Amino acid sequence: MKKAEAVLIPLPAIGHIVAVVEMAKLLAQRDDRLYTTVLVMHPTVDPNTINYMESITASTLPDRMRVINLPRVEPITSDIEPNKWLRSLVEGQKTHVKEYVSKIRTQFEMNPNSPRLAGFIFDTFAARMKDVLNEFGVPWYVFSASGAAFIGNMLHLTALHDEQGVDLTELKNSEDELKIPCLASPIPAKLVPSMVFEKDSLTAFLEHARLLTEARGILINTFLGFESYAINSLSDGKTPPVYPVGPIVKHVGDGGDPMSDESTNYRDIMEWLNDHPPLSVVFLCFGSWGSFKEKQVKEIAIALEHSGHRFLWSLRKPSQNDEIQSPSDYEDFQSILPQGFLDRTAKIGKVIGWAPQVEILSHSAVGGFASHCGWNSILESLRFGVPIATWPLYAEQQFNAFMLIVELGFGVEIKMDYRSEFNWDGNENIISAGEIERGVRCLMELGSEKVEKLKGLSGKSRKALENGGSSFTWLGRFIQDLVDHLS
Repeated sequence: MKKAEAVLIPLPAIGHIVAVVEMAKLLAQRDDRLYTTVLVMHPTVDPNTINYMESITASTLPDRMRVINLPRVEPITSDIEPNKWLRSLVEGQKTHVKEYVSKIRTQFEMNPNSPRLAGFIFDTFAARMKDVLNEFGVPWYVFSASGAAFIGNMLHLTALHDEQGVDLTELKNSEDELKIPCLASPIPAKLVPSMVFEKDSLTAFLEHARLLTEARGILINTFLGFESYAINSLSDGKTPPVYPVGPIVKHVGDGGDPMSDESTNYRDIMEWLNDHPPLSVVFLCFGSWGSFKEKQVKEIAIALEHSGHRFLWSLRKPSQNDEIQSPSDYEDFQSILPQGFLDRTAKIGKVIGWAPQVEILSHSAVGGFASHCGWNSILESLRFGVPIATWPLYAEQQFNAFMLIVELGFGVEIKMDYRSEFNWDGNENIISAGEIERGVRCLMELGSEKVEKLKGLSGKSRKALENGGSSFTWLGRFIQDLVDHLS
């Protein structure tokens, strides 16, 4: 039996690393011929990654799988512009990747029974690393931690820019709608990913999109029963073969939670949920980068108190002086919340810092999820059948919110065009307590038609990865393509 090794390299941000690690697990568990190695670049975008990598190292990975921390690249500091930071990091890590992969090749030459390098799988935004392949003669693929529609959107916007000369930065304040092949409905131009609105980030966006067309194939963290329209639109003869292999999400009990410290906080959260009836709690959580300033926090608090619904609120502290750093936990919630709020809501609500999101979403007490609409969060919510109220913050999350509300027709809207952009422009974009309360009420009193539709999608998400399911089949086709060239 031939042994083949795939090397996976994620974008060094926590959501992307988690998705790629789960992808590597899936491959190693699926086929006894496959060995997988995840190479994690350092420094990473946020400190949560360090905790996650430590927990992964301490946990039991599947046989034939490794997660390797590449040496830290210096001098790369946080004051480099975000778009140039990633380019500098990838360039600095190419030597380390070459060294590691050369060892795999040498091992095979010395012992033909050891795994032979079969190919690379790069994160969508790490594909510049493809240059290291020149001396190895193996294919490379892209893994998208976002959905099929996002990939279609990237390709279409790039075509508008390259072939029709459209200035994409002008979409930022546009009232126009765009017809994009991957979407059945026209989308307001201002909801496309914010990376295209500024010239520096647009350059990087276009570069990554063009690289997509050079890949041997594109693996996407989605499934046919969820994004059939977008997946079918990518079968256009111009896009490399697409493999919808999701939903790839962290499972309950898998361990390796990036913020877990095995403290009493986790037990306290779960015990609190145990005390509440099924589907009665709305969970508010805005991702590893999600936070709000004091004025918006108070509007949320007023909305939750007036709604009367039970709530579990993950409230994080923004970085100071608008620095681009991930949020931290408050030492004292009373310093940011309205006076007396915690006392008045003590019987129906709980405010927490870090949240074990998968474990919370899987709990029977949770009946709704107010979310930033990150793709991992959407897939986790879908897996456990928890409806979403959309409150996007940055990146492609407004696009994802449009997908949920308009394209797919489930969930409710708190806001679809909200952008925090880490308050880089100094302006506060405030959603009123009334708007938030309306969204929470709609979420927790969702009509039976949407509930049944969501239950159906939840079931399809589970079956997709089972033997005979669509993603199971597509993953098999990808593995076959990966090992075929070794003959």
